[in-house]
Amino acid sequence: MRIFAIAFIFKFVLAVTADSAPRCRCTPDRSCWPSDEQWQALNNSVSGRLTSIQPVAWVCHDPTFNNATCQNLTAINTNSLWRRAQPGAVQMINWESWLPVNQSCYFETPRSVPCGQGKISKYSVVAESVEDIQSAVRFATAHNLRLVIKNSGHDYLGRSTAPESLQIATFKLNDIEFSDDFVPQGAADGKSVGSTITIGAGAVLFEIYAALLTKGKIAVLGSSYTVGAAGGYVQGGGHSPIGSWKGMGSDNAIEFDVVTAEGDLITVNEYQNTDLFWAFRGGGGGTFGVVTRATLRTFDEAPMVVAQINISALASENTNYWPAVATFSSYVPRLEDENCSGYYFMLPNLTFPGLGQISAVAAVILCAERSNTTEVEDLLKPMLDPIRKMAGITVSLQSTAYPKTVPAVTGLLSGGADTTGNIVILGSRLISRELLLSEDGPTRLTNALSQLPAGDTEPFIGHFVAGGQVARNGDQVRSALNPAWRRTAVHLVWTRSWAPGASREDVQAIENQLTHQEVPIFSGLEPGMGAYLNEADANEADFQESFWGPNYARLRTIKQEWDPTGLFITRKGVGSEDWDDAGLCRLTEKRIRP
Repeated sequence: MRIFAIAFIFKFVLAVTADSAPRCRCTPDRSCWPSDEQWQALNNSVSGRLTSIQPVAWVCHDPTFNNATCQNLTAINTNSLWRRAQPGAVQMINWESWLPVNQSCYFETPRSVPCGQGKISKYSVVAESVEDIQSAVRFATAHNLRLVIKNSGHDYLGRSTAPESLQIATFKLNDIEFSDDFVPQGAADGKSVGSTITIGAGAVLFEIYAALLTKGKIAVLGSSYTVGAAGGYVQGGGHSPIGSWKGMGSDNAIEFDVVTAEGDLITVNEYQNTDLFWAFRGGGGGTFGVVTRATLRTFDEAPMVVAQINISALASENTNYWPAVATFSSYVPRLEDENCSGYYFMLPNLTFPGLGQISAVAAVILCAERSNTTEVEDLLKPMLDPIRKMAGITVSLQSTAYPKTVPAVTGLLSGGADTTGNIVILGSRLISRELLLSEDGPTRLTNALSQLPAGDTEPFIGHFVAGGQVARNGDQVRSALNPAWRRTAVHLVWTRSWAPGASREDVQAIENQLTHQEVPIFSGLEPGMGAYLNEADANEADFQESFWGPNYARLRTIKQEWDPTGLFITRKGVGSEDWDDAGLCRLTEKRIRP
């Protein structure tokens, strides 16, 4: 009885202690915040790679105004490659501000407007080794700090920033290696999976494509210069202009090297830590650990034909515009069956110099394993001929044959870098093959699109990057990817924005319209299809179901097993429903921060 009583009391004490433990991250205004000496100790452990951060526009505002530096930085502010390498910047600048406490720092606002830290981290470890990442993870754990992983900062949901946090920047870890016969660690049979590319956490697409070109290989990647492939791209699923041909990026991930919440370096593949392997392929970046390297399957080069299509009508004669869009959309599943992927940009209210107001569709279609432009143009005739017959509609088509896929895909990339440094939020929905092949489905889709406000610079974008091998992989690949992707024909996106310095009320009005009025138009069109977690509404309602469908319950279990304290919390990521929007306080305890 005495032993039982002691055990009961001990268990009770543990429970009380656990319940009373801090459930908010430590912040600079609290005594738990690391001392200067402790920050210096971290700096020593990472060989001097710890840096204190200010927002990049800091020098354009009083009292830290510096005219020459401000002019120089303003000139390169929209260059994505520059933003990639700045710990104090991300690609979409709305995620640098912290509106609830009125903190922002924009190049565009007057010099006299105070510059706040916003959601930019207080410190960054600019990692050059796995050991640097391990030191940062252990330091964050020891001091109960909010931790953020910034790859290139190319993120639409605000996962690369968090206020009053410690950042791990991975952009310098951009090594690239190839193998002709890659054997995953732990493979009992020693069986090779074939040719692969292994990329460091910070390697971005323009670097990877350049390396692939020298080897005569292709990999499933995206179409923006500064997307970090090993980060949120492949961990979130990763759609691609060769998706219909070769599947999703996550379908082709073979192995990950990962630093866990304990600070351990582990290998994750189908032989080791298999639960994490399932989660890393589609479960979301920055959620289960820090990926230091990822190995992806590669394929031999093949020829490709790229077709560019323009469909237009004068605004005064655009009664056939939406029927033309419906006809185009109805043919997308057939294109995907032919290993063709692509994008179509719908601009129903475009101001065009010399013509006034027009309604337009600009499309690019990439057809793999084809070298004959006539063959591709014949493939497009059943789609384009009915559109050409519509009154008031003009159609143009130009096709180009490429001997290799990589130059065809990189031809989509503009200039020497993406233009970023702007304010962007997205609406997003996955549109099924079944809907587009149904008798009234394309019309229902365009009726929904026509209800959205449409401006010159905010197109509706249809990514037809699924079907084909993406669909077939549903029976072959076991991963956390939302099963809705296996039914998807089009990933639909539209954008919303506001001016830098807009009031909190104005911003909230735009966000609320997107979340509560616009997105429901499409979620009601096809209940259960969901959205792509890398390119979706940052305030997506019921994000667990939208992003992962039936996979969420297992993802949450894996998250609790590998990261029970929630060190790796990202906005709208697995387990984030337990925390406030900033990831600073658990919702089970009264918040100490907005």
